[in-house]
Amino acid sequence: MAGDPRLPSSPRDDGLEARLASVRSGIADAARAAGRSVDDLTLIVVTKYHPASLVRALAALGVTDVGENRHQEAQSKAAELADLGLTWHFVGQLQSKKARQVRRYAHVVQSLDRTSVVDAFAPTEAEPDPPVIDGFVQVNLTDDPGRGGVQPDEVETMATRVLETGTIRLRGVMAVAPLDEEPRAAFARLRQISDRVVALEPGATDISAGMSGDYADAVFEGATHLRIGTAITGNRPAAP
Repeated sequence: MAGDPRLPSSPRDDGLEARLASVRSGIADAARAAGRSVDDLTLIVVTKYHPASLVRALAALGVTDVGENRHQEAQSKAAELADLGLTWHFVGQLQSKKARQVRRYAHVVQSLDRTSVVDAFAPTEAEPDPPVIDGFVQVNLTDDPGRGGVQPDEVETMATRVLETGTIRLRGVMAVAPLDEEPRAAFARLRQISDRVVALEPGATDISAGMSGDYADAVFEGATHLRIGTAITGNRPAAP
């Protein structure tokens, strides 16, 4: 792939390949330390504000899963890079009115945090047989109601709502570690919440947790999906 004319030179020249290799090595080390197989972990590279050319370079380096926070940006990149066969994860807060548009390109929505968003994926008269996507219930691990995610005591209710839609395949739970708590302790609580969801839906065993600074802690506490951005992509460009 080094000579692929579709790839811009800058992303490959600025250390992207080395950063990706470093994170992959760190994930493998964490998996070994936790007594887990690295094959059970999915690396999602979050490319917020970065150009489609960087995503194409990542794909040339073997990345298969990409995460985006903003609908318009994600929609544009997914269309431009449709030839790559990537799995697109929507990881940002989702507006109900955008849900059906997101479903057109995203394979996974990791930020199901309100019943209105979940209900927006349900069949309608205009779309009686919509495609089924994968979904994660986002959990708020803080006491701040302004943070994204449902409170832990509301998780079963939200998971049940997801299961009732028939158009979302419940994969598990997702969360971000609080800034004022040790990540491993927070992820341990998320693991316990995951067990409660699995009691409702045995197939919903996935845990999306861990970002650039705390993915090793997430691996120790059972994370299956790691959402890593700047440790791989470098500093984000300014918002457009």
